[in-house]
Amino acid sequence: MRIAVHQPQFMPWLGYFDKMDKVDVFVLLDNVQFKKNEFQNRNKIKTSNNCIWLTVPVSFSFGDNISDVRIDNKHDWQKKHLHTIQTNYGKAMFFKDYQPALEELYKKQYAFLSLLNIDTINLIKETFSINTEVVTASSIPDLSEEPTERLLDICRHFNADTYLAGAGGKTYMECERFKDAGIKLLFQHFVHPEYKQVYGTFEPFMSAIDFIFNAGNNFDLVRELNV
Repeated sequence: MRIAVHQPQFMPWLGYFDKMDKVDVFVLLDNVQFKKNEFQNRNKIKTSNNCIWLTVPVSFSFGDNISDVRIDNKHDWQKKHLHTIQTNYGKAMFFKDYQPALEELYKKQYAFLSLLNIDTINLIKETFSINTEVVTASSIPDLSEEPTERLLDICRHFNADTYLAGAGGKTYMECERFKDAGIKLLFQHFVHPEYKQVYGTFEPFMSAIDFIFNAGNNFDLVRELNV
C-alpha cells in the first residue's frame, strides 16, 4: 500500500496529479494551517503576457485550518475566472471539449475553500482517468499535531508500507523516523512534459487546466516521462 499526502490546492499543477497517480491512496491534508499567497486559493494560467493568477477570494483568521477557510462570495469571482479562462484558452485545441464541465463547477455555490478545491481536484482527476482513492485527513481520527508523526499516523491508518513524498520533503521531514516505523520513504522526481500552448514559448508549472485545454486528457504524456 502506497500513500501520498498533500494540502488541497486550487486547480493544481501536473506534478500534483503525477504524485496522485503513483499511489493507492492520496490524502488531502485539510486540517493544517491555511497559508496565504501559496497555492491553496490560487493557481497560474498561461496568457499572451506570460502568466497570471486565478485567485479565489477568501475570509480567514490567522491560524485557521484550510477546512475552516471561507470563500468571500461578496465578489463575483466565478464570473471573473470564467471570463479570464475563455479569453486565454478560447483558441486552445481542446477548450470546447472540457470547458462545459469546468463551467458547471463554477456555477456551484461554495461556502468553504476546501470543498471547492476538492471538486477541482476531482474534476481534473476524472479527466485524467486517475483511479487513486482520495480522502481527507480530517476524516481520519486521532492524528498527531506534530508534522512527521501526523504523516506516520496516516500511513498506519491505511496499513501503508510506502510513503511517497514531494521532492522538497527532505528539507522538513525527519526521514529516519519512517525507517524506524518500517515504512519505505520515496521522493517524487517530476519531469514536466512540454506541449504546445496557445501563446508564445512553453511555460511549465501552470494549473493542470492549461495542459487539458492545450493537450487534452492524454495523461500518458506525463506517465511516459515519470515512470
